[in-house]
Amino acid sequence: MFERSRGGERALLIQPHPPGEPDPSRIEEFAELARSAGAQVVGQLAARLERPNPALLIGTGKVEEALALCEAAAADLVLVNHALSPVQERNLERALRRRVVDRTGLILDIFAQRARSHEGKLQVELAQLRHMATRLVRGWTHLERQRGGAIGLRGPGETQLETDRRLLARRVDQLQRRLRKVEVQQAQMRRARVRNEVPRVALVGYTNAGKSTLFNALTGAAAYAADQLFATLDPTVRRLPGLACGPLTLADTVGFIRDLPHDLVAAFRSTLAEAREADLLVHVIDAADPEREQRRHQVQQVLEEIGAAELPQLLVYNKIDRLEGFAPRVDQDAEGGPRQVWLSAASGAGLELLREVLERRFAERRIRRRVRLPCMAGRERARLFAAGAVLGESSDEQGWDIEVDLPRSVAERLCAEGGRYADALREQLLGTPAGEATDGC
Repeated sequence: MFERSRGGERALLIQPHPPGEPDPSRIEEFAELARSAGAQVVGQLAARLERPNPALLIGTGKVEEALALCEAAAADLVLVNHALSPVQERNLERALRRRVVDRTGLILDIFAQRARSHEGKLQVELAQLRHMATRLVRGWTHLERQRGGAIGLRGPGETQLETDRRLLARRVDQLQRRLRKVEVQQAQMRRARVRNEVPRVALVGYTNAGKSTLFNALTGAAAYAADQLFATLDPTVRRLPGLACGPLTLADTVGFIRDLPHDLVAAFRSTLAEAREADLLVHVIDAADPEREQRRHQVQQVLEEIGAAELPQLLVYNKIDRLEGFAPRVDQDAEGGPRQVWLSAASGAGLELLREVLERRFAERRIRRRVRLPCMAGRERARLFAAGAVLGESSDEQGWDIEVDLPRSVAERLCAEGGRYADALREQLLGTPAGEATDGC
């Protein structure tokens, strides 16, 4: 019986592909995934897949070829760029006499290395346990052992497999309860941002498009950024101050990838909520990637899976410093509005253009002007202060001159609360006709 090896850094990659030539970009991306997980790629094998083999996924001839390559390159791990059923994974391990990991397992391993927050670690462990649950059958020889054998412990007992399944189910239930508490806390934080009427912008895009570098450049944060897949896993939210439209919150989210496992999307639903509940998605694209349009469509597919495909989007083509003779610019849509921005987050070229576009996007949602209130309008003045809308004021014998800055929705709510001078405040803030207000003390 095959006992799984605990080692495994030298990896042979197997790339199943439909009839025809294999896609080099898929092979290279999978190799980069393997390197991101810490594996040393010592060989690659393309396997044409006309009809998946129920027992092995690939044909027996390719399995023999893979075994020979493993022996020649001293590989102790086989990575398959395809989802494997538990039966296929076990049979391949027996045939190759090495540990076999499919695409889902590899991505989960990377996520386990990169999770830093409490929520992220819980989500990764939950996804790993769900993936493992169907693989606790005859892959490990110790799972067939019976309890018992010593005095007081003899009897039918239960197999180690049954014990592990029971413990796994208990742990999954614990993780789900913990995650529900975390999700409630995250939802309360998001509701607080909504109450404060701070517009929410989320950075989304294919992994390694430069989202974290752009996030740091805009906010001055120190989020981890590296030239590798899934460098950022946990979402980071920071305020983006200094805009004429008022402050925004900017969220850096996990990068997407083609064929992102559905279980992983389900496990990370609260993390992806930063994208799903944003007012604007800034879709960051690697301008130097020759397959950037394919990447853009693949991100759109993931957005559809999480229910965020209909949100407003701004395309940002990053890394123009890697393109010869390319200058920052803003492309307009048919209606004259900003459609996409070309910039370099690493060099800072074009960042001001992006800030200007964000200001234009959200300027109409805020009101910044001076209002005049008579000295008897103390209630209306107090409401402006309570809403945090007052930038400064001066007074004389007749009343107050107040400089205000507040979201339009807050202004509408304040004016709707009524009061003797509510109509005068509405006319000055919103420009709508109002009844004549009494002036004077």
